[in-house]
Amino acid sequence: MSEHEARPAPEIHVTDIVLPNQTNNFNTMFGGEVMAMMDKAAAIAALRFCRQPLVTASSERIDFRTPIHAGEIIEAIARVIYVGRTSMIVRVHIYAEHPLQGDRRVCTTGYFSMVSIATQGQPLPVPRLALEDADAQAEWTIGEEIRQVINLRRQRDGVAHQLGQQVG
Repeated sequence: MSEHEARPAPEIHVTDIVLPNQTNNFNTMFGGEVMAMMDKAAAIAALRFCRQPLVTASSERIDFRTPIHAGEIIEAIARVIYVGRTSMIVRVHIYAEHPLQGDRRVCTTGYFSMVSIATQGQPLPVPRLALEDADAQAEWTIGEEIRQVINLRRQRDGVAHQLGQQVG
């Protein structure tokens, strides 16, 4: 496949079990542990999509819906949903499952901005994303909205930084 052809985004699955050392005093998984798993899943999804070096640029909109308990099986399902010139937005869902009963529920959803970079640190262009169905198109729209929020935040932070330099 040439670098100019649009590529489908593979869906990746990362599975683990919640151990007692990953929980708080309520016997539920620490949010930071959940976020670390999500970041790794996002990185794998982005790597499999672009097959280039990359870094996490930001985490966006992480919603913790229901607690995850010690002893539960957890699964991260991640997919690239949007691409820009050098960046990708990756959606990650975390599911928890009772190991004996098989009851499964969505616990956390989050979005991560990943940027492809060369060894010298400059951004690298990423392949185009093939939108294979209506669901992919709908997720692209979500990714595009997240990208706009990131751009607005960068502009606002840049203005705040400039004002700080003028005052100091």
